[in-house]
Amino acid sequence: MTAKENFSQLADRVNEAQAKVKAAGAKNRAELQAQVEQAQSSAEQEAGKIKADSAQAKKEAATGWQAMQDKWQSHVADLHGKAADKKAEIDVRKAERRATSAEDYADDAVSFAIAAEQEAEYAVLDAVLARSDADTLAGTR
Repeated sequence: MTAKENFSQLADRVNEAQAKVKAAGAKNRAELQAQVEQAQSSAEQEAGKIKADSAQAKKEAATGWQAMQDKWQSHVADLHGKAADKKAEIDVRKAERRATSAEDYADDAVSFAIAAEQEAEYAVLDAVLARSDADTLAGTR
């Protein structure tokens, strides 16, 4: 999924969460409690997914580091033999690596934003539930 698609997904999720929060005021305590628990579970799952993805990326980076160093040394040796022609090729590769890195960063930022949105949804719904409980207790005294 591209960064643009991820960003659109973020907007959709924020709109969906906003609708849930607006509708929360009309729900009874049991429905609201179930919604809070679902939001908390979703937030925890997303956080776990991000943690697992990060751990996998770190593992892959460590594994590929030596191979990347070997490739780089070979590439430098080739450059010395074909200096003029290879300069243009290096610029393209460098730009491609930078673009890939920027896309990866954008994907990570969107994933973080999605997790934050889910945590915010959970927090707001939990606050609505707490206010409902407080209002109910205040009305019975």
